[in-house]
Amino acid sequence: MALTPQEKTELFGDFDVDAHADEAASRWSGSTAWTESQRRTSTYGKDEWRRCFAESGEISGRLAALMSSGVAASDTEAMDLAEEHRRHITRWFYDCTSEIHQGLGELYVTDARFTASIDRAAPGLARYLRDAINANAAR
Repeated sequence: MALTPQEKTELFGDFDVDAHADEAASRWSGSTAWTESQRRTSTYGKDEWRRCFAESGEISGRLAALMSSGVAASDTEAMDLAEEHRRHITRWFYDCTSEIHQGLGELYVTDARFTASIDRAAPGLARYLRDAINANAAR
């Protein structure tokens, strides 16, 4: 990553990117998605990461608002946001197919670290996002 330790702290807060790198590599290295993500993100500076996070936060905020207002995850609006989420991953990291996206959705609810991170925006958002991802893939 082309960032200083200070920039990493500024951008990622208490999430230690380097500490999780070995685990991520052991799970996904060798895959096309991993290779592409490493290639792309290795060139990102602070501005790119800020834009990426702002876009992601905006999608999460709109999903949380839908969830809070009682819109079903299978509703067209929620599925459209799930699709936007998938395209965000494709734009910033790797080609995120619907199948890969569904796998991520499961990871969001089965790995407590992901669930806690996503649910910071709104309790239950990880499950809602997973459900919207699955509904989007099915349509």
